[in-house]
Amino acid sequence: MDTHMYELLPAVVREIGKVVLGKEEQIRLSLTCILARGHLLIEDLPGIGKTTLAHCLARVFGLEFSRIQFTSDLLPGDILGVSVFDRNSSLFTFHPGPVFTQVLVADEINRATPKTQSALLEAMEEGQVTVEGETRPLRSPFFVIATQNPLEQAGTFALPESQKDRFLFRLTMGYPDAEAEKSILRQDGVGPGPSELDPVMDAGTLVRLQEKVAEVHIAESQIDYVRSLLEKTRTGGMFQTGLSPRAGLALVRAAKSRAFCEGREYVMPEDVREIFPWVAAHRLARASGQGAVRGDDMREFLGTVPVPV
Repeated sequence: MDTHMYELLPAVVREIGKVVLGKEEQIRLSLTCILARGHLLIEDLPGIGKTTLAHCLARVFGLEFSRIQFTSDLLPGDILGVSVFDRNSSLFTFHPGPVFTQVLVADEINRATPKTQSALLEAMEEGQVTVEGETRPLRSPFFVIATQNPLEQAGTFALPESQKDRFLFRLTMGYPDAEAEKSILRQDGVGPGPSELDPVMDAGTLVRLQEKVAEVHIAESQIDYVRSLLEKTRTGGMFQTGLSPRAGLALVRAAKSRAFCEGREYVMPEDVREIFPWVAAHRLARASGQGAVRGDDMREFLGTVPVPV
């Protein structure tokens, strides 16, 4: 493994930790997601730090980013861009929207209507957008880091299943621990912000790290384990519908990334088990139809599938 490039990873965690206090696990999981070329969904109550984490991630990776505040009156053209008639040239000129960036921070994505949310599907899946019949490529690398409030909050719309499936991870922030919260209260808003963080790498370095992650070896026994997990979600009776092959690919990519972040060039069962809840929970629904799938459901489910030795 390239030791110099690997040493950049703890530097990312340390730098973001200057602003996002007491959330090392969430920072590490976010890093794992991005190294696996995945889009990230952060869900929690307002005021927990979802948007701050999203801004910090964009900053430390040295990428260009745009932010969209999703509201109920937001239109697809506000994200993708529109063509405007130029009287001087008598031609329509395309004005690109904020999606034409490297990191798109979609703040409170579930406050927009499903139609507007779906405007991101092609961008997230194919790295391009089609507007008025013309397909335009997006810059590389391209990530969506979205935040959403719990559906119990007023003024929210459930993300379509196809939209949720485009996010590699769904994370929750949770309340800070006692020491972190006391530090936040002492700072009283005068602590460092995302704009004060130093970029740890640039786009080219990030792409090379992603290529290293893709080269991590996964043995046939681990592929069988992933396949067993997928099959159990479909036949075990815990969920309304099981995970798709695309979810299985996401699980493999995430497991490779987790192994890389742990300093290994091969996947172990613990990599699959550790990242499974973050990859799978938002893609599943309880068979009872009662509430969203959460961490306890995932831990119970993992206990039903034998781990390879």
